[in-house]
Amino acid sequence: EVESMVHPFTLEYANTNGKRPRELLTKNHKELVKEGEKWMKGTASSCTVVAALIVTIMFAAAITVPGGNKQDSGLPTFLNEKVFMVFIISDALSLLSASTSLLMFLGILTSRYAEEDFLKSLPKKMIVGPSTLILSIATMMITFCASLFIILPGKSRVVIPIICLAIVPVTLFASMQFHLLYDMVISTYASRILDKKAKYGS
Repeated sequence: EVESMVHPFTLEYANTNGKRPRELLTKNHKELVKEGEKWMKGTASSCTVVAALIVTIMFAAAITVPGGNKQDSGLPTFLNEKVFMVFIISDALSLLSASTSLLMFLGILTSRYAEEDFLKSLPKKMIVGPSTLILSIATMMITFCASLFIILPGKSRVVIPIICLAIVPVTLFASMQFHLLYDMVISTYASRILDKKAKYGS
């Protein structure tokens, strides 16, 4: 970002020790790169476990649908019910979003962690990973609620309070990840340096 603000000739200037700007940047931020790598690996490892569990659960839920299958045709018993379609759609969304999240976190774990990766590549993966993980948890809860409506018809007094409680973990996880996502988006797409460049017309 600094390189985009200065004259190209200054990028090749060396100081009294013969160090160019890029070499000084690498030397001065060596420890910061290590700390960033350690933090990202720890975060990605934890979220990978959660995403893998959701993929496993949602895949199992798609095979063992509520109510079972008909003996003669093998089709789901509640195939023509609207709630069953909600169950299937939310299950598929949860499975796909959790798979996407899992791939993003695996991409972080297998990254080379070069300086250039911290500018765009890693932040983008860190934005997509938690975002799709939140979506997968939310749709997983919708799947759970839809299955309750299917197996407990006419039991609104039991189902509705459970649905209200199912919103709690999704809200808590989303609120915990909000600041991380906000900081990642701001640092990646709305740099203060670039704003300053536009403001002062450098």
